[in-house]
Amino acid sequence: MSHPATGHRPDRQNTEQEERAALVRAMGLDRPDARLDEFARRLASDARTPYAMVNIFGDTQQFLGLCTPGAQDLLPEVGRSMSLAHGYCPEVVARRSALVLPDVFASPRFAGNEVVDLIGIRTYAGAPLIHPSGVVLGTVCCVGPQEQPKSTGRASLDLIKGYRDEVMAYLDHRSGRPPTP
Repeated sequence: MSHPATGHRPDRQNTEQEERAALVRAMGLDRPDARLDEFARRLASDARTPYAMVNIFGDTQQFLGLCTPGAQDLLPEVGRSMSLAHGYCPEVVARRSALVLPDVFASPRFAGNEVVDLIGIRTYAGAPLIHPSGVVLGTVCCVGPQEQPKSTGRASLDLIKGYRDEVMAYLDHRSGRPPTP
């Protein structure tokens, strides 16, 4: 039987969660990384959003790379982890493809997400980090409190995919594997 929201079978989800956990341990993806923080800072700047994350999935979403606004920006800060029930990255992991939402309120499915109220999210762009084995490790994403013009959708998609490729090349290098094609 399929999960009604994702269409995935629970046995496949459990297998992938186990494979992901083993890969995360083998790759040493268990703590924040200064280089991933730098990727997040550059992404936030390029996307013109206050938040960007490199997110690895386990029992929660762990932000190994994080850019969050300072207190002077009058926006909520984000910690290094978030519930799997919050945000749009779980959707990106489930669908295994990028997601760009110039205005989360344009879709009732996404407008009611907990992060809308928690940190005032209005726009989102995220792409999956897919290991060569086919397992989705997590995501790279950026989010902001202001709607983006719909005309930026293609540019946002290209930007997030470029950062996805950069992050995967870094993770490959860090793990001593040949780069992901």
